[in-house]
Amino acid sequence: MTGRTERADGGWRLALGVSLGVFVLRLLAATWRRREVNAQVVRELRARHQPFVLVLWHGQMLPLLWHHRDEGIAIVISSHRDGEIIARIAQALGCRAIRGSTSRGGGRALLGIVRELERGGEVAVTPDGPRGPAESFAPGAAIAAHRAGVPIVALAAQASRAWRLRSWDRFMIPKPFARVTIRYSDPQPVVAASSREAETYAERLGEVLKRTAAGDGD
Repeated sequence: MTGRTERADGGWRLALGVSLGVFVLRLLAATWRRREVNAQVVRELRARHQPFVLVLWHGQMLPLLWHHRDEGIAIVISSHRDGEIIARIAQALGCRAIRGSTSRGGGRALLGIVRELERGGEVAVTPDGPRGPAESFAPGAAIAAHRAGVPIVALAAQASRAWRLRSWDRFMIPKPFARVTIRYSDPQPVVAASSREAETYAERLGEVLKRTAAGDGD
């Protein structure tokens, strides 16, 4: 009985914390001045009904979740307890969650990504999550894109003023009235004869994501 009471109490506290967090995020994000760079890439893919994988660094997740709210994108989120808060916030913002990790290039999450893409959906992956190291591109996204035959688009956010948490990913929270720039790379096909060969794209895709985050070519 005590265990059930503790779980119920913890669940109630988590739900309240997520609700308050989403409320504060909506107030904060309403002040952001957002600018898009190369966003036509996503519009063109959607116009062709072409599924794709979005890759983004874990530390930039918050403004990017907000920017793509209510679009029904499926996001890969860790099954660990610390991922539960992110999953609930993502769902409150109109996203869907695929629980698990692609950091080792396999498992339930990878299968979930492929199935979602084959149904025509869009999936967002943080290739350096859930535990880092920061901005290190694990091969799971490349393997999933290869298996589903879809391109990868790098997605990045930059803020003129932001708080940075003391976490492994230096999680970014843009400050009130910050200028937030959202950048997209051109579609990156993963042309490989096997999943093992697709893994070799990880380094290349990591460089694309770093260049996109840095704003090269703006």
